[in-house]
Amino acid sequence: MDFGPTAEQIQLAETERSWLNRHDPIPRVRAALNTAPVTIDPTAVAHAAESGLLALLTPDVGGTHLDLAVLTEVHGHAASSLPLADLAIGTWLLSEAGLPEADPAAQGELLVGLARGPVAVASGSALRLTGSTSAVPMAADMSRFAVAGLTDQGVEYLGVVGDHELIAMSTLDLTRSWTRLRLDGSVDDWATLPAGTFGYIRDALAVHRALDALGAAARLLEMTVAYAGQREQFGAPIGSFQAVKHHCANMEVGVEAGRSALWAAALTLDDRSTGAHAHPVSAAVAYAKSAASQVAGTALQVHGGVGFTWEHDLHLFLRRIKVDEALDGTVTEHRAALVPF
Repeated sequence: MDFGPTAEQIQLAETERSWLNRHDPIPRVRAALNTAPVTIDPTAVAHAAESGLLALLTPDVGGTHLDLAVLTEVHGHAASSLPLADLAIGTWLLSEAGLPEADPAAQGELLVGLARGPVAVASGSALRLTGSTSAVPMAADMSRFAVAGLTDQGVEYLGVVGDHELIAMSTLDLTRSWTRLRLDGSVDDWATLPAGTFGYIRDALAVHRALDALGAAARLLEMTVAYAGQREQFGAPIGSFQAVKHHCANMEVGVEAGRSALWAAALTLDDRSTGAHAHPVSAAVAYAKSAASQVAGTALQVHGGVGFTWEHDLHLFLRRIKVDEALDGTVTEHRAALVPF
């Protein structure tokens, strides 16, 4: 089966890459490093809303996880602070559940974040959430959150939460902030979800978190190949040395194989008729996250001393990859999911 992108998906990726090149997120990240946590560029929000990217997975737009995959990778490649995949999956969930969606044109109602929530207590029409959620990227920029989880009766729910406490997380990632929500109250806007949806959300987030890491790894590969062609030792570019060639070749294999694996996983997410997506997702995510981390380590090794400097952008992508690796299922956790008990 061909997992390659269609002409439309290639054009979609190139269009988004072109926009991100014109609105490079890295200067904004660096401007915030010593002052305050990075925030989402309002221009990026307006762009995503006006171009329909936030609603990509909804029936009105008709996009797929394969479409979203190329965009997720491009945003990882650019070190974008806009959590596009989380927002698109959240918007789709709200649409499926018939709950109020974000209105990008409304003042103070720009984005709705997505979180996996605690076990809820359902009593009649009331739903009470008490506890902490999963890690949410750029939560401080969100006005509301779509929280999915299980009730104490095992029923899957989706609630729209406005009242919450933000618990900031300290992570290596300098390109995004990460936060947990502490919830303690009743939810007015909520709905039950079809059985299996919560697992589907978990798998979708895992795939797109790995795609983000893959995009960052692809950027490090480009940076490393360019550096190896410029840096000279003993009167020759280091890229002409056999050992460095092997390093760059191994990085290329990791990126390309990881991309193929994640494309296959995204394809299973789009084919919900079988519901058999957990194993392909875990296999792809485990491989791609591991490969991205290895690419990051090799990039640092090939760059040598300059790669360790604060001024070089390499560490921004390395840090992002390491946090992606730790969230929505580690490599160890996804490998364990493949082992029958």
